[in-house]
Amino acid sequence: MTAKDSKSASPLLRMALDIGPLVVFFAVYLLAPSKLEIARLLTATVAFMISMGAALAISWWKTGHISPMLWISAALVLVLGSLTLYFHNEAFIKMKPTLVYLLFALVLGYGLWSGKPLLELLLGQAYPGLSERGWRLLTINWTIFFVFMAVLNEFVWRTTSTTFWASYKLWGAIPLTMIFAMANIPMLMRHGLQLGDKPDEPVPPVE
Repeated sequence: MTAKDSKSASPLLRMALDIGPLVVFFAVYLLAPSKLEIARLLTATVAFMISMGAALAISWWKTGHISPMLWISAALVLVLGSLTLYFHNEAFIKMKPTLVYLLFALVLGYGLWSGKPLLELLLGQAYPGLSERGWRLLTINWTIFFVFMAVLNEFVWRTTSTTFWASYKLWGAIPLTMIFAMANIPMLMRHGLQLGDKPDEPVPPVE
């Protein structure tokens, strides 16, 4: 499929691609038969890696391309998941969300420093009509949010049980991200977002 043939994923498909692997991880962790926490985590990590591969394949099949965010998330799942399995050390897979959040914070921060509209290049179709100032404010907001989420993930996994951390990923991190995205809408409307358009829900990393 050529670039001309590629198409944007629907908001529902994008959400399924981003959240689906997390749901699989959480479900397998809770339902794995072993009573040993590390054994259940290792089983869930394998399922997580397989489901991320499936997400890549589905994205290519349905849209003809794979988003940079999905590529990065999948790569980190593969690398850190492999380290988790090899060393039987849950710290690697638990650090994955932290690294994703920090990476995107650094990329957006670099865009702000260099004057390059990196977020606009990534999400331009989601916010038609948004002014340059609106994009800058949105970039600042997401950069701060990513740093906050990185710190929060570190705090949660280092101070709570694996079960609590796994639950937080699904029932904490995802709702926080969606609420934050929605909270930015009034600001976007003040900076040129067209009133007649319903912006696609941006789907930043929620891993």
